[in-house]
Amino acid sequence: MNFKKFMYLFAMLLVFNCSKNSDDTVSQPDPDPNAKVTYDANVKVVIAGNCLQCHGSPTANGAPFSLLTYIQVKDKIEAILSRINSSSSPMPPTGQMIPKNIDIIQQWKDDGLLEK
Repeated sequence: MNFKKFMYLFAMLLVFNCSKNSDDTVSQPDPDPNAKVTYDANVKVVIAGNCLQCHGSPTANGAPFSLLTYIQVKDKIEAILSRINSSSSPMPPTGQMIPKNIDIIQQWKDDGLLEK
């Protein structure tokens, strides 16, 4: 397969992934109420399943930043929480993230943005 065909297929996959229904978002099981929520154990899978289609590297569909690493997500936590809680301009753009995933990200912040 030549490079142009590969890039075309790659671009089509990105477009398709960013246009999925909000029903297809990835959900994490409820965390243990006695355990602290961490990026590695809880948040990373939520971000991967709901955000990386556009907030990857390179970014796609006008996403202003990547969310590939713990530091990137930690540094953007206020912007992330603002957008995933927004009813007028939600993230992901296909519809508001499911409440369980929003709760996981909020609890992560409340628990101190722990990595591991």
